[in-house]
Amino acid sequence: MSHDMGRLHHVDHVVHDMGEALDLYRRLGFTLAPPTYPAMAPSEGAAPEPFGAANTHADFPRTFVELVTCVPQGGAARVPSEAKLVPLRAPAELLPQLVERISRTSATIAASLERFEGLHILMFSSPDIDDAAERLSAARVAHGGVNTVHRAVETADGTRTESVRYLEIDSPEPAVGPGAVAEGRVGVVADLDPLVQAARQLDHPNGAFDLVEVVTCVAEADLDATEARYQEYLGIPAQADGPTRVFDLDGARLTFVPDSQLSTLLPGEHASAVPAFVAYAVAVRDLAATRKRLHDNGFSVGRTDSGDIFVPAASALGATIIFREASQVRR
Repeated sequence: MSHDMGRLHHVDHVVHDMGEALDLYRRLGFTLAPPTYPAMAPSEGAAPEPFGAANTHADFPRTFVELVTCVPQGGAARVPSEAKLVPLRAPAELLPQLVERISRTSATIAASLERFEGLHILMFSSPDIDDAAERLSAARVAHGGVNTVHRAVETADGTRTESVRYLEIDSPEPAVGPGAVAEGRVGVVADLDPLVQAARQLDHPNGAFDLVEVVTCVAEADLDATEARYQEYLGIPAQADGPTRVFDLDGARLTFVPDSQLSTLLPGEHASAVPAFVAYAVAVRDLAATRKRLHDNGFSVGRTDSGDIFVPAASALGATIIFREASQVRR
């Protein structure tokens, strides 16, 4: 296993309506903090108004699932009543750069939603992101270099500021644009600060405690090339598992499935587009209890040959959400 990039960090579920997504995830049994929205006064003396991109997390001890949306022009009415506005604070000379960066992020999210609502961002975790950047460069994998951002984090003790170091991988295809590859945005984030993560709300009524798999669907003709590309990213080989290719990531998996076999892996599912991240799996402590909670909350669940259960993408805002018994997770 690569020493600098060995496991999943988080996956982003990009949604049109944050209020709808909060309701969905809470019915699925996840605990989420109120979403945070950057805010700025439209004129001097006016109250700050939300703009840009908003997010919240379903947090686990070392990973998370992130819900993300953007605030459309004049879309403040769609901001959930529980949302927390975070007024932008920066020296006057730096404020235009901050606004421009947030606006770029919002535009990227809007473009993702034009493609489809669902999973668009996958980040890997690194204990040494500078080493990861050097290895990627040596392998001639284009990336934007290591960046540092500061963000407000909701914890049980209130709002804290967390520094996040990350890099995004660039596609070799100019048409895709910087900071993205054909299937979405892929990158590396420095390992989560354990003190900050421990202060977050980590208890989920559905028993979920870790992000353990992301499934990516690709055209069958592109499977070998995609596998080779991720082997360069991760610095480890994949293993063939039937029609799929699997990267072992410290107790989690990154799985690639050809579009012709997706409905075999996840019965009844199909991809809105290829290539794309189509599903993620969380480990749960008691699968039978999770299944009962989902049933009681009105969800019809599918079942895989391996015994996992899943909520279909059609019922979960474009993302297939898989629940896996803890005993079936390789550690």
